[in-house]
Amino acid sequence: MATNPVLNVKSLRSGYGRVGVINGLSFDVKEGEIVAIVGRNGVGKTTLLKTLIGELPCQGGTIEFRGRAIDAMSAADRARLGIGYVPQGRGLFTGLTVEENLRLGKLVGGRPREMNFERVYGFFPILKTRLSQVSGTMSGGQQQQLSIGRILVGNPSIMLLDEPSEGIQPNIVQEIGAIIRRIRDEEKLTVILVEQNLDLIQASADRCIVIDKGRIVDEVLPSDLDDPEIARKYLAI
Repeated sequence: MATNPVLNVKSLRSGYGRVGVINGLSFDVKEGEIVAIVGRNGVGKTTLLKTLIGELPCQGGTIEFRGRAIDAMSAADRARLGIGYVPQGRGLFTGLTVEENLRLGKLVGGRPREMNFERVYGFFPILKTRLSQVSGTMSGGQQQQLSIGRILVGNPSIMLLDEPSEGIQPNIVQEIGAIIRRIRDEEKLTVILVEQNLDLIQASADRCIVIDKGRIVDEVLPSDLDDPEIARKYLAI
């Protein structure tokens, strides 16, 4: 696995108006890593992802993507560079069909390869059988597959996932984790996920960055979370 950082965050500050949430946070993510951002509810995890993708402005510090400063770029320009984002709640257009949602993925693209829907169906076969189904009528697990598939259509080089286990039946969670790792391995994709579900973290992540009050307070391995005391300390369980 390559060791060059694809994302480098230095002394990042952001928030909502005058309310600071991310307070001088620094980390990097190497090519091909799956990094979980963990911490209790309300510590700034989702705010961090929204700042990385440009939905919230950077109020200080820098965000570098492949050595290029992107903190002043719009969200649309960051997407075109190859930064894909699956928001909490999945962000699907629930009145559109599966196929229509997938085609919206062309708005994300970072690598010179045409959209390949068959590649997406290889990861998520059920989508091929549901192309005409209105996405809002699908189960939570199926919608999560669609939201990830929609991002993959545009050939991103990094994918940000916010709470991918939300609304998914427990027996499907580890399957989603295995698919995330398979996507990383086969697509050479770098992944950052915000997650509270221990099973999904351990099924997918290479390492975990722990944040509290908008700052990094620790870094642990997914296996470290087997310790109930560490899990209680860092996760909302």
